Amino acid sequence: MKGLLIYLACFISVFAFAQKPDNDMAQGNEAYGKKEYRDAEADYRISESKSPAKADATYNLGNAVYNQKYNGEAIVIYAKAIKNVRTKEQKHKAFHNMGNAYMRGKNYEYAVEAYKNALRNNPNDEETRYNYALAKKMLKDNPPPQPKPEDRKDPPKKDKEDNKSNAAKNRGDSGEKADGGGSKDTPDKGGGGAGAQQSKGGADNQGDPKPADEDPNKQRMESILDAMNNEERKVQEKVNGVRVKTQPKRNEKDW
Repeated sequence: MKGLLIYLACFISVFAFAQKPDNDMAQGNEAYGKKEYRDAEADYRISESKSPAKADATYNLGNAVYNQKYNGEAIVIYAKAIKNVRTKEQKHKAFHNMGNAYMRGKNYEYAVEAYKNALRNNPNDEETRYNYALAKKMLKDNPPPQPKPEDRKDPPKKDKEDNKSNAAKNRGDSGEKADGGGSKDTPDKGGGGAGAQQSKGGADNQGDPKPADEDPNKQRMESILDAMNNEERKVQEKVNGVRVKTQPKRNEKDW
């Protein structure tokens, strides 16, 4: 596992370029280089919102989210980036990092598939080969739980016949009540009113739903929105000025 952690640390990197100047991307790269991942996430989200099909913004966003340990969300973002990438090397990196997120979540079965897809796009990458072998070993040592035999069996034939008999009986009872209530072409207004009244009464008994006092996801989204608003204010304040942006230091495997 120590070797895996080393690979996860050195491989996670950003795409340090875009097809045209993108101040939000540059700011995100700068924040990412300083390990200010929440601020980087906000910048990448702004960049992605302007060009949703731009794979580099989406991939960088996945890395920023991954480094905040939101593994499930990072996986979804990597999957979106994979749909928009243009080269096999970019696809390799996205699949590799997706595998890292699955590994950290101990979902070894999906990690194996992610690394396998990464190797299909770059079979010579030693880090991916190592992680793929490790994921297979972890899957072998920790196989996913199998459904119990009784869960897979169909219900006995007698139970099926009883269910069919009860269903037919219920349909017959329902038909008799409908015929006795009035004409088939005329809906029973009295029954509808009673049903509405009963529904209303049930709603009164339930009471108002309790608000969620502590919702981590809500707090996270509020935090992200605050960061995004701060970045937009910076842009507005400096819209008439000139900012000289420096690219973050390129890691070994940057796009």
